[in-house]
Amino acid sequence: MLVTAEQTEFPKKQHQGLKFYQYVIRALLIAIGVTLEAVALEIFLVPNKIIDGGVVGISIMVGHLSGWPIGVFLVVINLPFFIIGYKQMGKTFTITSACGVTLLAFLTTLFTPIPRFTDDLLLAAVFGGIIMGIGVGLVIRNGGSSDGTEILAVLFNQKSPFSVGEIVLFVNIFILGSAGFVFGWNYAMYSLIAYFIAFKMIDITSEGLESSKAVWIISDSHEEIGDALNDRLGRGVTYLNGEGAYTGNNKNVIFTVISRLEEAKVKNIVDSIDKSAFLAISDIHDVKGGRFKKRSIH
Repeated sequence: MLVTAEQTEFPKKQHQGLKFYQYVIRALLIAIGVTLEAVALEIFLVPNKIIDGGVVGISIMVGHLSGWPIGVFLVVINLPFFIIGYKQMGKTFTITSACGVTLLAFLTTLFTPIPRFTDDLLLAAVFGGIIMGIGVGLVIRNGGSSDGTEILAVLFNQKSPFSVGEIVLFVNIFILGSAGFVFGWNYAMYSLIAYFIAFKMIDITSEGLESSKAVWIISDSHEEIGDALNDRLGRGVTYLNGEGAYTGNNKNVIFTVISRLEEAKVKNIVDSIDKSAFLAISDIHDVKGGRFKKRSIH
């Protein structure tokens, strides 16, 4: 029987979008994040000639050299990146990010007359980096961006052997190094401190403080190990069917998710039951659903 293209068409699934109140909450959190970025820039970093990476860093240096507000350059420099990245990132991301950048430009101009909080360069770098990282993390966590360099990195990544992270790091090192020629090398070194603190705070804010770990265990004593993990940790486990590529033998794989603090206990449990068991543990950034929530242990 010949099957035509018309006969093989399937009805498209209708995907539910976010509800209105969810859009409002996201927009509010992005606005809070952008406000924190503006506070970090205008009250801690810019008055002390400390820059951040990406378009923000370029805007600070160009604004310093030209005497114009950095908000102007935040919009002018970011705009082409968002237009170019429209097809890659989608309409929602592009519009959200463009609104975030516009708000950041407005707030930095609004906060410019506010006197700097401290003259101490180290304090300015540390607290400016912390506040900046929290702000950027909130924006990223809620589906936006206030910097076009990541979009540029995604586009370059398609035609280069480097990852997005490597491209972003290279661009930012170049920008932060340029601060030495504009402001002096002492300020460039403080800028590096602020950048790495902000980088870490972005991870903490966007991914959460509780880092979870995925665990895979291959052992002939899989049931005993699974029961021990269940009883002694209160974690649910899943048994997966596997096959050794070399031997062709069937293998039972234990999969579970634990907290960072339980890693040592898992290793002890596995080692006490089967010293030859294969154990792999990796970081995961988000867990939802299932029985991840730990039950009480008595």
